[in-house]
Amino acid sequence: MAKEFFFYTEEMTVGYDGKPLIRDIRIELDRGEILTLIGPNGAGKSTILKSITRQLKLLGGCVWLDGQQMRQMAGKEIARRQAVVLTERIRPELMSCEDVVATGRYPYTGNLGILSAADHAKVRAAMETVHAADLAKRDFNAVSDGQRQRILLARAICQEPELIVLDEPTSFLDVKHKLEFLEILKQMVRERNVAVIMSLHELDLAQKISDQLLCVKGEHIERHGTPEEIFTSDYICDLYDISAGSYNAAFGCVELPPAQGKPEVFVIAGGGSGIPVYRRLQREGIPFITGVLQENDIDYPVACDLAAEVVKERAFEPIGKEAYALALVKMRQCREVLCPLQTFGAMNRRNEELLQEAGRLGLQRTAG
Repeated sequence: MAKEFFFYTEEMTVGYDGKPLIRDIRIELDRGEILTLIGPNGAGKSTILKSITRQLKLLGGCVWLDGQQMRQMAGKEIARRQAVVLTERIRPELMSCEDVVATGRYPYTGNLGILSAADHAKVRAAMETVHAADLAKRDFNAVSDGQRQRILLARAICQEPELIVLDEPTSFLDVKHKLEFLEILKQMVRERNVAVIMSLHELDLAQKISDQLLCVKGEHIERHGTPEEIFTSDYICDLYDISAGSYNAAFGCVELPPAQGKPEVFVIAGGGSGIPVYRRLQREGIPFITGVLQENDIDYPVACDLAAEVVKERAFEPIGKEAYALALVKMRQCREVLCPLQTFGAMNRRNEELLQEAGRLGLQRTAG
């Protein structure tokens, strides 16, 4: 079974000081795939990664790499085939960023660690790949956390591995550099057929970049599957024990709890126009009702998370008399009506009638 996959774990048990933390971990990963570990803080994601990379001793089972048990492989062979980028902040003394990247070539040098001209070329190429060539002569300890993380990725690239293991690699990066980092990683997977195992806290990024996900919670792996199988609103809320607020699978984001109290505002929205209004009202602590929304409308899932009530219509159906009548009753109970919609079509024509009625009642205000 192990030889059918490039990377495979067989009944792996991990923990500290001889005490098992997670048992019977099964991972099956082929070249050119990204496996991401997700789960609550302290669930054991880093422990799994450290056990895979032999920083922690396995308490049971074994790990296979390309048909070989890793515990039987020499350290230098593993260093040539597996690169590791962990969260610990290394503090090398008197080393430039280029020096740190160059350590990725040491598995290929002799005992003296002398790099050839070809090795130096690979160091430069790796730094260019992560857009860090301008940092080459900078003191590694003097650059920012984000720059440091790119340097460590360059070191991993320079190592020319078949497997890369990363623990929270985007933790210290801003949005721009998170996206750049993961795009570089994805490019390596595509072009060099590298396998990647990593942990991420950013669920939206994990959902977009992963081929497989391993959900870690308690003393076992709770679920293993594709993003489409894992990322449902109900399951993510259960995995992270979310009780305040919600997780929106459609947008890959969390929403804060809705404002409490009697609804004060009615929002006539649709087509994505309502989302910023809903979130602004939630921030301001103003409870609201919204409608009429078809169940397939892009506003609908966020409305369900943030509104006190949603007046809805069936998906792909024009707004009917019943939904309109209910919306009219609810609207009259509010002190104000907001309408961010600019145009109305055949499917939501009754929302235009609702807006006209709001004007007659003196409730309408431009949504800005």
